Amino acid sequence: MLHYVAICGDAYTNNPVSPSDADLTPLAEQLDAQLWGLLPGFHRLVFEGGQVLLTVCVGELQMLLKQQQFEADSVFLDATALANRDTLYTVKAIARLCRRGAVLTMSRSDVALQTALQTALKQCGFDIQQPDALQAVYNPAWASKKLPVAIQPGTCVVIGAGLAGAAVASSLARRGWAVTVLDAASQPASGASSLPAGLLVPHTSPDDSPLSRLSRGGVRITLQQARAHVRHGTDWGHTGVLQRDLQGDSLNLPPAWAVDPSHAASDWCYVASPKTVAAAGLPPGSPALWHVQAGWVQPAALVKAWLDTPGVVWQGDANVAQLKSAVGGWQVLDEAGKLLAQADLVVLSAGYASQALAAAAGAAPPDLQAIRGQVTLGLQQDSAPLPPFPVNGNGGLIPNISTPDGPLWLMGASYERDAKQPTVAQQDHADNLTRLQTLLPHAADALIGQFSGEQAQGWAGIRCATPNRLPRVMPLAGAGLWLCTGMGSRGLSFAALCAELLAASLHGEPLPVDRKLAQAMQQIQ
Repeated sequence: MLHYVAICGDAYTNNPVSPSDADLTPLAEQLDAQLWGLLPGFHRLVFEGGQVLLTVCVGELQMLLKQQQFEADSVFLDATALANRDTLYTVKAIARLCRRGAVLTMSRSDVALQTALQTALKQCGFDIQQPDALQAVYNPAWASKKLPVAIQPGTCVVIGAGLAGAAVASSLARRGWAVTVLDAASQPASGASSLPAGLLVPHTSPDDSPLSRLSRGGVRITLQQARAHVRHGTDWGHTGVLQRDLQGDSLNLPPAWAVDPSHAASDWCYVASPKTVAAAGLPPGSPALWHVQAGWVQPAALVKAWLDTPGVVWQGDANVAQLKSAVGGWQVLDEAGKLLAQADLVVLSAGYASQALAAAAGAAPPDLQAIRGQVTLGLQQDSAPLPPFPVNGNGGLIPNISTPDGPLWLMGASYERDAKQPTVAQQDHADNLTRLQTLLPHAADALIGQFSGEQAQGWAGIRCATPNRLPRVMPLAGAGLWLCTGMGSRGLSFAALCAELLAASLHGEPLPVDRKLAQAMQQIQ
């Protein structure tokens, strides 16, 4: 795998890439297609089937350097970017990210800056090899204090075959791991990931909170995965999502996003147009946001695609009850003590059950909460005045879900804390109808007959949440034991991103999110 990290400074303007060599035009077009929505922060772009990864980092140079965590083989430094900056401080930050032997090439600048830069490079352990060629090699005279981070691919057991576990299995297999996925059910995606369809939509907040920034990064990666692995229109739809503001006083966006219509934020969302509001069947002037990079996904389709990654083996009816440390790894046992699998690495992605499995391995159990959710669904009639796209804001309505029996609509979901049985309850159908009546009154009037009696169809599942609503991606007690779970109702947004974060952490690769966000997902409570 080839990683390239590009730090774009204080801002990024999406100008089309125009290579001078015509042979590079197809590659430039691929790059242009992904250069959207580059707000301050980290953005993971994917090429060559996931074997070439570009992490674009937008923001203040020195702050972004602090948030990186990798060892570079090669560095290109635009010397003009250091004008009016603390050159020594910046070079120290770059040296922290270099392995011994890394080659640094710099652009030409004025004599004063070039002299200051070469002095700083020497102080930070670089040998100036060719002053005229502006090249240096990181070769400090002192012993490096860096601890080895990367490990070599080996064998791995992932416990849990929902979105989280399947995504981890795929990410690790692409890096050379032999992965066995165990699940107590007889089929993959049998738990919360068996939801007929879910929304893929970023979270927004006035302060652009960690949850908002993490969800954008996750939505970008899930869109990449969906385009590559599942069928558009059948398994997922990049439809956009209308978010209705039922409070009527705020659209929940950072103030800076509304200042400039050409701002990168408009690639993600903007105030919905009167035409879009009318298409949803809402009164004129109804406050709402239009999420551009959003849609619906059938989770089981993604799970199947990830489990089909070469190097992944799926095993059902595997009731894991015990984890025992063994020479060079872990033994995974059932309740009778029968060995189910043995591997160098074990990843717990079993939702709420991960808490008991962590305790069984002697680790501090993470603070996880079981959340029961129920949706109401039904076959869509041609005469039903439903919007042509999903609408959320008080629960969410997803129309036009493709099924062999015809298009399906889905409304929900309920949110019942500390409930561990995925039973369908008639009261939740009534509650979902109440939500729909508030969200989309015209649609509720058309569908009301399908919310009660024999007409009511539903699905219920147990989601796994954390106190701060951020997923958990972290090592647990004992080498070779990791946790990747706690995604709440945003498994579609978080699973692929969390899997890439786990794999990057193991291999010492550039992280798909900044280090501060990664640390926020490693809190036990």
